Amino acid sequence: MTAEQKKKDREFLHKLHAKHYGKKKSKTQKAKAPVDNSPSPKEGVILAAGSTRNELMLEAKQRGVKNFRVLNKQELADALKNIGDQKTVDTIVAGAVARWKAGWGKGKTRKAQA
Repeated sequence: MTAEQKKKDREFLHKLHAKHYGKKKSKTQKAKAPVDNSPSPKEGVILAAGSTRNELMLEAKQRGVKNFRVLNKQELADALKNIGDQKTVDTIVAGAVARWKAGWGKGKTRKAQA
């Protein structure tokens, strides 16, 4: 391998390393600006048109809804709409948990339970 080829290889590896691992911060670089934690327009309205299931799940997690991962989008919306009435939220969650548990087990076990 020639000296010129070694130099090209070294430059290539340096670019590849910088691409994937980035350059280390030096002490002279400025720190990033403080993050603004003000709510975005979508966060203010729980059931805004176009709310994704993920947004609803995050809101349910913040509000303390148990088993929010097994709820579908409609159930999440209903639970968040009735967040003040714990009995209604528990009923919604119980139905979703029962549906989720019904999907587990072998074929004979599930058919016998149904």
